[in-house]
Amino acid sequence: MGNASTLFQSELAPPVSRGKVRDVYAIGDDRVLLVASDRVSAFDVVLPTPIPGKGRLLTQIAGFRLRVIEGRGLCNSFLISTSAAAIPDALFEGASTTRESLKGRITLGSRCDVLPIECVVRGFLEGTGWAEYQERGSVSGVALPSGLERCSKLPEPIFTPATKAAQGDHDENIDARTAASLIGAAALERVRELSLAIYTQAAAYAIERGIIIADTKFEFGYRVDTGELVIVDEALTPDSSRFWPAASYEPGRPQPSFDKQFIREYLGDLVKRGEWDKTDPGPDLPEYVVEGTISRYQEARDRLLRE
Repeated sequence: MGNASTLFQSELAPPVSRGKVRDVYAIGDDRVLLVASDRVSAFDVVLPTPIPGKGRLLTQIAGFRLRVIEGRGLCNSFLISTSAAAIPDALFEGASTTRESLKGRITLGSRCDVLPIECVVRGFLEGTGWAEYQERGSVSGVALPSGLERCSKLPEPIFTPATKAAQGDHDENIDARTAASLIGAAALERVRELSLAIYTQAAAYAIERGIIIADTKFEFGYRVDTGELVIVDEALTPDSSRFWPAASYEPGRPQPSFDKQFIREYLGDLVKRGEWDKTDPGPDLPEYVVEGTISRYQEARDRLLRE
């Protein structure tokens, strides 16, 4: 579905699952194929309007960051290849999606048993973290100093795990005790260490290129063939992170961004006017929101992939 420049949904062999953005296919018992579509989600709802080329941008950024994470010795990843030529011919038998349409969109990886939590790291206070801080003075059970403003830089990055909600439901921040009950205390400590180390390196890299990584989320899993804990899915993309231009940063107010915030703000206005209630089906996006979103993703890509 879609043409060479836009892909809303891939149709290959029966997929293992369809996420908000990615379609997942099994290749044998030990590999998995992720296809990054041009779907976009906001408030945990997949919107009917695609963002043309978004999947390719996400794949390019994620592939680059996963290779950096491995190259710096921070953590091994599930990544094997991002070349469409690596897709087995069998997946195209009787399929409506062509290999050509998947160029730049795929990640072939080791199959993993993925941990059932989102590993969120926050360096700044925004989003659900800001909402929770206003109510409780903490985020995911992590106490924070009083008097912080919206988008304040935190004294140090914090690890704030979240549930992985089914499509249409909302992820929820959870404390360390709840997270440990889901994956075990030892695994939680390990992914906390990995998440903070990866975020710290990436934030330092990004600020040199004029981008603040306000927060981000990672996923980890155990390779089914070796049992090794590795980082999976994507990392440090505009879909999984808040990217702010450093030159205009000012705490106490919402920040302009290189991520989905442009879409969230448009949808937030619809909610305020009573034209949408954050449930399926999502509203169509006007052309200016589509164009504004892809331009922000492109600028993030151009800055973050610059040596």
